[in-house]
Amino acid sequence: MKIAVPDMISPSYFPALAAVELGFFQREGLDMAHDLRSPANRTYEDMRDGHVDFVAASGHAALAAFPDWQGVKLLCAQGQGMYWFLVMRSDLKAERNDLSVVRGRRIGAAPWVELGLRRMLMQAGIDPVQDGVEIAPIPGTLVLKVNVGVTAAEALEDGRIDGFWANGMGAEVAVRRGVGTVVIDTRRGDGPEGCFNYTAATIATTDRLIEQTPEAAAAAIRAVVATQDALRKDITLATNVGRKLFPPLQAELIADLIARDLPFYSPVLSRGFVADMNRFAVDMGILSADVAYERVVATRFSHLWAG
Repeated sequence: MKIAVPDMISPSYFPALAAVELGFFQREGLDMAHDLRSPANRTYEDMRDGHVDFVAASGHAALAAFPDWQGVKLLCAQGQGMYWFLVMRSDLKAERNDLSVVRGRRIGAAPWVELGLRRMLMQAGIDPVQDGVEIAPIPGTLVLKVNVGVTAAEALEDGRIDGFWANGMGAEVAVRRGVGTVVIDTRRGDGPEGCFNYTAATIATTDRLIEQTPEAAAAAIRAVVATQDALRKDITLATNVGRKLFPPLQAELIADLIARDLPFYSPVLSRGFVADMNRFAVDMGILSADVAYERVVATRFSHLWAG
């Protein structure tokens, strides 16, 4: 089986990667491989078309391939909260939580990822058109095998963009190199009211797989929950995985980033989260109307979130 991720050199989908590398899928009887497929919408499109079996990506991006949540279910969360950072050029001297810094600037953001930023700007009274905010993918990041976060940090350093909206690894690299300043970190209280639950990193699969092999769906949840627990108990496991998968710099950074994110490592998909995510999706025009919690979440497996 394959589980698709839209960015590998990142803490965003690390529980899924670690579940493969640490053998937790195998312990549950699943011969699982991770597969880098960028951007996020492509992971779901490829799952819809039968190229992969599971997706480890942002929950709301499922709507790119499964309109109105038809044919897909979220199994569990990899972590709570929207997990992208707004990072601006350090020479702009941006203040924390001041979205007005994007006016007249070029912001790099992947498709579907950028929706979170656009919604925040709307809530802050910033109109990208009227205020001259250019939000677009970074050139070269729409190919299948690319890690967007570290590519964004490189583009910021090269002066190709003024800021980016991407994962924690990209943010950390930009800050440590002195080229970027974190402006928005929604997990830690930044941004407009309600933005925390615009989306989250989740594990998803198709209704088809759940109907045909429900034991595989259950096993995937158990593997991710076990991985979250293992990382909480021994953070050095993150470094071990990073050294297998990442370039040297990112391999040595990953344990610090995972340690920072551990408070958000819960597999629960709450009704409040789904309601907020659906509201965000309706506001952004990617969902026609709110739908029942049970259409979004594979509730038959929710007891497995307790481990």
